[in-house]
Amino acid sequence: MALGWEIVLRLVTIGANLLLLVLILGGNVRKPIRIAFSGLLIGSTCYQLNSAPQFGLSRDIRLWIDIFSVFTPFWTWLFARLLFEREPSPRLVALFAAALLASWFFAFFLPQTDPLGFVAIHVLSLVLLADLLFTAWSGREDDLIERRRTFRLWLPVLLAVQASGILVYELIFGTDSPLPVVTLLNSLSILAVTVFAGSVLLQTDPELLVETVREPRSERSADQLSPSEIVLKERLEQAMAEGFWRTEGLTIATLAARLDTPEHRLRALINRRLGYRNFSAFLNTQRIAEAKAILADRDRVDLPVLTIAMDLGYNSLPTFNRAFRELTGQTPTDFRRLAIGQN
Repeated sequence: MALGWEIVLRLVTIGANLLLLVLILGGNVRKPIRIAFSGLLIGSTCYQLNSAPQFGLSRDIRLWIDIFSVFTPFWTWLFARLLFEREPSPRLVALFAAALLASWFFAFFLPQTDPLGFVAIHVLSLVLLADLLFTAWSGREDDLIERRRTFRLWLPVLLAVQASGILVYELIFGTDSPLPVVTLLNSLSILAVTVFAGSVLLQTDPELLVETVREPRSERSADQLSPSEIVLKERLEQAMAEGFWRTEGLTIATLAARLDTPEHRLRALINRRLGYRNFSAFLNTQRIAEAKAILADRDRVDLPVLTIAMDLGYNSLPTFNRAFRELTGQTPTDFRRLAIGQN
């Protein structure tokens, strides 16, 4: 009976994956996200086919389908990183892809190395999922887009139950003759992940999938704001003018408490009315503007960049340098050299 339900769940999941794939490929979705999410769906479909002997696939077919299945955690990781605007470096992406490909080759074409390839695939997959979970949780408080915050909350939970669970199970017990209840629960959890992803992502939310990162809209006419938003915006501007953004480790919860307003109202104002997608981007706009003024000041030409970073509320020099480069395209040192030279 369990095997019958398992096949039904697998077929439903495959159908849902293919439907999502058609919608994503035919929609106006950013190319990097389209590629990563398509890889995720194809990999999940191949896993459903390859891990069920009931489908009766030949060994040669299963062998080549398996390479897409092996890369499912990789595409899941890359998709989440892109969605959360924490894009990994091309070198890191290439490194993980090459490592997975090499592990797959060892596992299926060099049997004398068994179980090296099998273990490597599972360990790499767990590393990718661990990084995904860390990225999702660590950036949730900074995220101002409510739907993406929901995704950050539930995606790690579902992946921890499904992917991490089955990977650890296979590492301990292997893949030969898994218990029917285990395969049934695994199929059910994969379907849950698919349904959740579809319900969140396919509600045509341009903030998540379609638009590129928008420029902040710091100036809005009063008729576009409600009376309460006008008052809150004035209080926010006053706090920024007083230099509250200098507070080291400042969070949106701390700022909301300072303004005596519910956190969700402040998030909505900064995101929907001022146009910032992350709280750190809002703070960096304030801090980098001040940094540029200091760096261009001849009277403070000998002030160390590290001191400037600490005074502006950054907890490390690399964090300041990265934020400065993202907004100006230059390092603080290069900006100071050009600014002083032009004065």
